[in-house]
Amino acid sequence: MKKIALITIIILLIDQISKFYIKTNFSLGESVSVLPGFKLTFVENPGMAYGFHFGGLLGKYILVIIRIFLIGGMVYLFSKWLKEGTNNYLLIPMSMIFAGAIGNLIDGMFYGMIFDSGTFYDESIGRWIEYGGVSKVVPFGQGYSTFMKGCVVDMLHFPLVDWNVPESWPLIGGKHIEFFKYIFNVADSAITAGAALLLIFRKKALPNGLDF
Repeated sequence: MKKIALITIIILLIDQISKFYIKTNFSLGESVSVLPGFKLTFVENPGMAYGFHFGGLLGKYILVIIRIFLIGGMVYLFSKWLKEGTNNYLLIPMSMIFAGAIGNLIDGMFYGMIFDSGTFYDESIGRWIEYGGVSKVVPFGQGYSTFMKGCVVDMLHFPLVDWNVPESWPLIGGKHIEFFKYIFNVADSAITAGAALLLIFRKKALPNGLDF
């Protein structure tokens, strides 16, 4: 249990500190080049990892509820696996996924209540609206939105290819080509890395198959 707790706490601290820093020092859409092929670009999204979302406000509520149930299910599995003496090939990647899920859940549930500006859902037009510049932390409950209406903060941007095609080129002239265009955060990275480790070491992680 100590190993799971340590991995979860470390990832959560890095995730939340980085999000607080970006939220309170960058305006929405602001981008700073750190290294060639790596930028800090502040965006917010109301949905899943890497900017995907669906169904407006209802979709967001559904996503938050699903995350809560998944986290609860993982707590149950951790308890079961620890009693059975499950190996680190399973526990460590699952701890990373667990921490990432909690990290993004915190944003969605509480960020609208503790910051004075951010992306919010305008029910009159039925879509998400970017609001405000650099945010400030405010007393709990006095933020720009309410419980479960906050958005996930993303900032890690790796446009390894970022190129405007010359106008003179046939067919694709004048187009902008970017790879990798998705912007994500530490929690997303932990989930992705955990899933990748599970896939790579699946035979060692689950020698007897998946057993609930």
